[in-house]
Amino acid sequence: MDRYPPIAAHGLVGDLQTGALVSAEGVVDWFTAPRFDFPSIFAALLAHDRGGLFRLSPDDPACSRKQLYYPDTAVLVTRFMPPDGVGEVLDWMVPLTLGAATARHTLFRTVRVVRGTVRFSMECRPRFDYGRASHTLEINPRGASFRSAGTTCHLSTGIPLEREGDDVHGAVTLTSGQAAAAVFTVCGADESAPAPLTVDGVTEQLWETVDFWQRWLRTSCRTACAARRAPSASARSSTSTPWPGRAAAARPVRVREDAHLRQPRRPLRRGDRPQR
Repeated sequence: MDRYPPIAAHGLVGDLQTGALVSAEGVVDWFTAPRFDFPSIFAALLAHDRGGLFRLSPDDPACSRKQLYYPDTAVLVTRFMPPDGVGEVLDWMVPLTLGAATARHTLFRTVRVVRGTVRFSMECRPRFDYGRASHTLEINPRGASFRSAGTTCHLSTGIPLEREGDDVHGAVTLTSGQAAAAVFTVCGADESAPAPLTVDGVTEQLWETVDFWQRWLRTSCRTACAARRAPSASARSSTSTPWPGRAAAARPVRVREDAHLRQPRRPLRRGDRPQR
């Protein structure tokens, strides 16, 4: 793992109130909540050993990889190509469109195998307030909860978890057509965990998010070519809805050109699935 990857080797996902940076190695190494300017939960981008991270990637660290956005959206796709197959990690946050500030924010991470067999490893190591605040860990059949002063994080996943100090790690082996999910929710100290979601439920959230971004781009005043639409969506995701203003400049991001995820001629609907 690259301990300090450059900013250009990251993608941005957000919900219009906060956002996370995901490296091309499948590592969330920057995430603050409930706002862009609040203390961090993952900040390995600044301090790898003490900042905290959330990794979801294949076991083979030397496999080739490619990071792109799903066309016309801020849904980030990181593709891994180890020797025995092809796997993808999809990262996104559901946009909060009501405008009112909220303390609950959810990062969705889905892994799926396009071809062959791929073993994915996961490690979740939150470090609250730039590593200055301690936390406790509770593991339950649905995942794990990390509790710190004023903030609780719930990790819901079907991937078997093992404890490592106050952190968790796990692994899952998937074959072509299979998928798994990890849902990371940040909320107030006294708030309960959200209802657990199945892989199908998470997939439904994914297509609703895709619909939102594609509708937003269709109704915007932009007339730029398709090659500039993904940067527009990622730039929008870095804008705070309650307090209008850009949190950061989004990096230029390539639009996915794979044949099985090519831009559809009509708006993507929930029933659509990429052709393989």
